[in-house]
Amino acid sequence: MRNKKIVIGVVALLILFSLTLLAETKKLEQIGRYTFVRIKGEVPTEEVMKILLDKYAGDIKYGFDLAGYGDLFLPFMDQLKAANFEKKELPVGEHLMWMLFRSRGKIKIVQDLEWAGKNPLPVFSFMVVKGYKHYEFIMPAPCGNISLRKVEEIIPEAICDLKVSPAKANINDPISVDMSGTQHAKSMEVDIVGPDGTKIETKSLTPDNPKFQTKLSSPGDFSFKGRAINPEGKVSTNPCEAKVYINYPPVCKLWTSCLPCKDYVGRPVTIDASQSTDPDGEVVKADFEITDEAGNRVDSFSDSEKPFTWEKIFTKPGLYTITGIVTDDFGAVSEPAKIEVEVTEKRSFFLIEGGPLIARGSAGPYVAARAGLLYKVVPGTLDFVISGGGSLALKGDPWKSFFMANVLMNVRSGPAFFGAGAGFATKVREERNADAELIGQVGYEMFNNFINAGSLFFEVRAPVGEGRSFSKHYKLMLGFRFIF
Repeated sequence: MRNKKIVIGVVALLILFSLTLLAETKKLEQIGRYTFVRIKGEVPTEEVMKILLDKYAGDIKYGFDLAGYGDLFLPFMDQLKAANFEKKELPVGEHLMWMLFRSRGKIKIVQDLEWAGKNPLPVFSFMVVKGYKHYEFIMPAPCGNISLRKVEEIIPEAICDLKVSPAKANINDPISVDMSGTQHAKSMEVDIVGPDGTKIETKSLTPDNPKFQTKLSSPGDFSFKGRAINPEGKVSTNPCEAKVYINYPPVCKLWTSCLPCKDYVGRPVTIDASQSTDPDGEVVKADFEITDEAGNRVDSFSDSEKPFTWEKIFTKPGLYTITGIVTDDFGAVSEPAKIEVEVTEKRSFFLIEGGPLIARGSAGPYVAARAGLLYKVVPGTLDFVISGGGSLALKGDPWKSFFMANVLMNVRSGPAFFGAGAGFATKVREERNADAELIGQVGYEMFNNFINAGSLFFEVRAPVGEGRSFSKHYKLMLGFRFIF
């Protein structure tokens, strides 16, 4: 039993000794016995490296996996094709992290290696970069073994790149900010500074989320100041700033040729935006809109030529709101300018009328002419008419020229009207007396442009009083009336 324990102890000591030997740095005293590939020439050329890569890519990958650096295989292969090889000497006592070589046709890796030759070892050195790590590889000349000498983490300064578009915009237009071109940054920041130098906002970004949009609600020059921070927390020092100019909107100034617009139905009203201004450009268009008291749109007009006016004819009386908006040469629009206008219809008119007239009592032909006033009691429905004038007899005795006067009320139905009233006429014959008369009219309006109108009418005048029969004393007139 005792002997068995002694044997176990000896075995354990041997295993421990073997592990200790494995953990120790291997001494490499000579080179060239176990080679990966022999390289001819002073310095490997790109052509030689390409041949090496194409021919031995599988072996190299296998070796990198053995060394525990499989993730470095692709960067190594990509960068080795165009690597800058430097001819160096590896000092005696210099350590290598591992070396890839071929032994009896098999790819092997030896870790933690020390050059223990009598003289410095001639090598080709080249660098492979992955992320922030720089891997220095060497290849002893001429054996071509691939060795990893050292790994350094070199974190470069962040290089800030800022793009802002557009360079000029209108208020509340989207502004795009892009820092995707920034290099070596862990994070980025953008300060938005207003025209007065006040910082409005700071936006934090990352390489995975390097863009954002914003809107600016006031005009002027705005600065976007960017900075990038590398993984060590160091802020970039290169210039990184962009400017955006926010266009000043125009100002609409609106007026009308009448205010209030009394008796302006049918007459042109000038709506004028010619005095509108733009602080940093010029006004290029004016848009007008008219709404009624209920807010319904009545009419609209757009003018792209100076002086930006609109001659509008209102066909109905009422209280209207006129809204004007102007646009500048960069597309900015003004705040709406509004004017309330009360438009009234003309109700009092002068009139002249005339035409042939027949006075009964045999037939006395006349030419009659009258002047007077017309007042629209209820526009479009009821008119009051007062007129007077003379009738010129076209025959001699016993017919006499006479004077007559009328007071009428006209009821309208569209262009047609019907009138009734009373009148007075001096005697038409020497043997007759002056007459008080009842008057009836029927007529039709030929034209009406609100400020004047013309109509045809037929008039019957019947005498009032004893002994004045209608059949012997009536008068008939066909006339034309013009009001203005």
